[in-house]
Amino acid sequence: MPRLPEPLPDALGEAFSCADASAAGVSLKRLRALDLDIPFRGVRRRAGAGEAAATGPLAEDHAARQRVLDRARAYAQIMSGHAFYCGRTAAVLWGTGALPSGELEVGVVAPERAPRRRGIRGRQLAPTHVEVRTLGGLRLSSPASTWAMLGRDAGVRELVRIGDALVRVPRGDRGRRRPEARLCTVDELAEVVASGRRVGSAKLVKALSLVREGAMSPLETDFRLAVVGAGLPEPLLDREIRDGSGRLAGIADAVWPEYRVIAEVEGDHHRTSRSQWARDIEKHTAYVALGFEVVRLTSAHIRPTGSAAVALVRGALRRRGWSPPN
Repeated sequence: MPRLPEPLPDALGEAFSCADASAAGVSLKRLRALDLDIPFRGVRRRAGAGEAAATGPLAEDHAARQRVLDRARAYAQIMSGHAFYCGRTAAVLWGTGALPSGELEVGVVAPERAPRRRGIRGRQLAPTHVEVRTLGGLRLSSPASTWAMLGRDAGVRELVRIGDALVRVPRGDRGRRRPEARLCTVDELAEVVASGRRVGSAKLVKALSLVREGAMSPLETDFRLAVVGAGLPEPLLDREIRDGSGRLAGIADAVWPEYRVIAEVEGDHHRTSRSQWARDIEKHTAYVALGFEVVRLTSAHIRPTGSAAVALVRGALRRRGWSPPN
């Protein structure tokens, strides 16, 4: 029976540099043991660290972010003090739902030299084009400057999705808005666009004109873009619906108050969660009692083209008195 490797000092954590391990008395032989991964040269990580399965309506997004976070924490063990995560890597770490790339993007401010290493995409940035923050002990570009960096390789639709994620105001217990918890504001996005020319400036300007506060998921962003692109009136987003006594009936995804129409964009968890399903029935019954017509939409209505969602909303609006402009 093979001998188990010697325990590592707890002080090393889940990921650590070989230099720190050596200073803690860990031998080179121990660093070659099979219970350690080698994410980067000079770094070791305990095998299986950070692999808890994600659950919930955004499980895939959470799992993708966790994988990037694990790699970022590992590389941070040997990252220089003036470097920081930026671009798509930072967008993932901020929790925007951005798709990760195969490499970690690591930035420095000129005249520092960008790092060159396998698995790392180094970027040298102008001082006017980046602001650095700290998140969970990691240095990374600020939400607004991260968004602007994506103008180089992201399309307008993805920039709008990520922009919506950055400016949305989270809701806490009982639906209370928490503006202090949002990542940035539309004004902050506008400031970085105006901070100087950069690759992708035209796309950033166009995307900025389409970013809205209140879209609570990429699916909701896609729905809004489809509706507006089809010439329908733009809805109000994330709106509290109250009865005559001020009691909260629910928080609607999209509302056309003039026409008393509500659209609800329902992810898969609305179907699989019994408690969510029960809340939806209660909420939609209350909306109808208040005189609203409710259009319930799934991803099949919205993606890939949004034409089915547009047709359903157009029909509801026309029944309620809207007519398209000549």
